[in-house]
Amino acid sequence: MKEIAKNVFDIEIESLKQVAASIGDEFNNVVEAILNSKGKLIVTGIGKSGLIGKKIAATLASTGTPSFFLHPGEAFHGDLGMVEANDMVILISYSGETDEVLKIIPYLKWNKNVMIAITGNPDSTIAKNSDLHLNVRITREACPLELAPTSSTTTTLVMGDALAVALMESRQFQHEDFARFHPGGSLGRKLLVKVKDLMRRDNLPFIDKDASFTELLLCMSEGKLGLVIVGNAMRAEGVVTDGDLRRALIRNPDTSQLIISEMMTINPVIIDPEENISHAEQLMIERKIATVLVGSAEKRTINGVYQIYNG
Repeated sequence: MKEIAKNVFDIEIESLKQVAASIGDEFNNVVEAILNSKGKLIVTGIGKSGLIGKKIAATLASTGTPSFFLHPGEAFHGDLGMVEANDMVILISYSGETDEVLKIIPYLKWNKNVMIAITGNPDSTIAKNSDLHLNVRITREACPLELAPTSSTTTTLVMGDALAVALMESRQFQHEDFARFHPGGSLGRKLLVKVKDLMRRDNLPFIDKDASFTELLLCMSEGKLGLVIVGNAMRAEGVVTDGDLRRALIRNPDTSQLIISEMMTINPVIIDPEENISHAEQLMIERKIATVLVGSAEKRTINGVYQIYNG
């Protein structure tokens, strides 16, 4: 079974190399046409090609190219109303002769839509009736019966990825752009969510610098942040972390002689509540700290506390 699996990988890798070697100026023309388009990029196909088309449309849509998948059967029965005159349409069919796709070509021509064919046959009906063509011709399928689309769907999928990446590069699509389309993902959270959205605001562990060691312990335990803030919300004089406390005890086990002002970090990191989570967490990683105060570093006023492992 392992040898069969390896053989499938070898065949499909070889197919990808063949298609990659055949990429020419037509690919540049396709990218340029999409960049100059004022409409959406609609992807259509049926069967396995349709499944690949859905993935291509989803990748394009999430990387800066407005796109959606249109089932050719549904299109032929009314959904062509979704296609506007400025839209471009990618037609996927390895044979280039898929009946359901062929049926919608007359409407697309009448509607003056630019058509991009992705087929394995440049001489096919779909290829010849399209404005642009991307050739994904392969030598053999990985299927031993040469029936199930395997290598052909892989090369089509990668051609779609190549288009998406080329468009991303051309548009200088950045992390922030990706995050805007993925607000529910971890990257979206880090790049769009602000510190104020996740910081802890209530029951912050403030303590006076003249407090006793026992009061310090109780405040730190009740605060459940692993630190106390010396001062108040209007003026933070410093912080004492559990690490500061342990180091102080190692130096002097006599708790009656421990003074908060001598243990505390005088210049704690204070970040603005409007800071993005990504920037805040990068700063925390660089400083090797897990907790920061949130507020005004200039005035040393405190609005909350943010911990990197909370979000």
